Amino acid sequence: MKQVIGTERKPIKLWLDDIEEGALDQAKNLANLPFAFKHIPIMPDSHQGYGMPIGSILATKDVVVPNAVGVDVGCGMCAMPTGLEHIETEDLKKIMAGIRARIPLGMKWHDERQDESLMPEGAEELDIVGRGYVKACKQVGTLGGGNHFIEIQKGDDGKIWIMIHSGSRNLGAKVAAHYNHLAKRLNERYFSSVERKVDLAFLPIETPEANAYIKEMDYCIAFALANRKLMIQRVAEAMKEVVGEFETGEIINKSHNFAAWENHFGENVLVHRKGATPAFEGELGMIPGSQGSHSYIVRGLGNPESFKSCSHGAGRKLGRKQAIRSLDLEAEKSKLDALGVLHAVRNKSDLDESVSAYKDIETVMQNQTDLAEIVVRLSPLAVVKG
Repeated sequence: MKQVIGTERKPIKLWLDDIEEGALDQAKNLANLPFAFKHIPIMPDSHQGYGMPIGSILATKDVVVPNAVGVDVGCGMCAMPTGLEHIETEDLKKIMAGIRARIPLGMKWHDERQDESLMPEGAEELDIVGRGYVKACKQVGTLGGGNHFIEIQKGDDGKIWIMIHSGSRNLGAKVAAHYNHLAKRLNERYFSSVERKVDLAFLPIETPEANAYIKEMDYCIAFALANRKLMIQRVAEAMKEVVGEFETGEIINKSHNFAAWENHFGENVLVHRKGATPAFEGELGMIPGSQGSHSYIVRGLGNPESFKSCSHGAGRKLGRKQAIRSLDLEAEKSKLDALGVLHAVRNKSDLDESVSAYKDIETVMQNQTDLAEIVVRLSPLAVVKG
């Protein structure tokens, strides 16, 4: 931990020195919520989000806050080791083409519904999920846009790894928007002391609305995992088509946008993680850098001060519009070309995901040595972006 701010209702505990003003203001809003439990941890990759900083944790006892989970419910990462130790560059290029042929990117979906056995059960019992189910059947196994990625990486354990970052696609966005809007209306009706402008409307945990949100959130978390698992399967298919058969290891999965009941400081609390990865003692997770830097497989240390959490990545240094406006396209492409990475920066519009748009992952890792320990260091070989 780098510093503690004690000026608000609850302490703010930061694992970084350089938090931006907007993110700090949002952290203070969290700390002043009447239902915030114990303190507010801010991870080393933190930056400003919507209502709540990306890379922060809010624990509560009596309420659920939809916007403290965010719009991409269940967003997270999967990583899988393979039995491969090397892939030639020309083969990587063919594999990238195979991935793009199998996995819709950005706003694209499959033309046909995928096998429904891939989908979590129980959608028919839910309101928003039930209405979006048919579309979701075409979205499972699709990447999405923004900072979502597919990477083929080489680990310092000698293995080739596959890593995927994606979420619940349009399904989670619909659930998040519906229940955040519902929470705002209910808070206004009952004269909540939480100001509308902070965008942290809540649902009391004993209400039917909170119960409905948690059920739909849980479905979106399961759907997001199904989405990532199908993509990993199809990436492996694309690889095998080029290099032949190989063994695969167990998939490591971690969500970083969700809320879950956990026991901390002797009490059962609802822990909201928005861009923060669970780091319970001994559990494996992953912390990716940018497409031009290392990523890490880590083992959690179970630090109670962070509610047993760590960062979910490097974290943005520049906003998307700022990066596109201020960075030099050829310079960013040259950085990646020099590293030998088959990358996804081709046009000016891609600069929001360039190396310079992100914080230095090595500094981020150094700032959280008390939260997670490094197991494998991964270097990017080829990257697909949404």
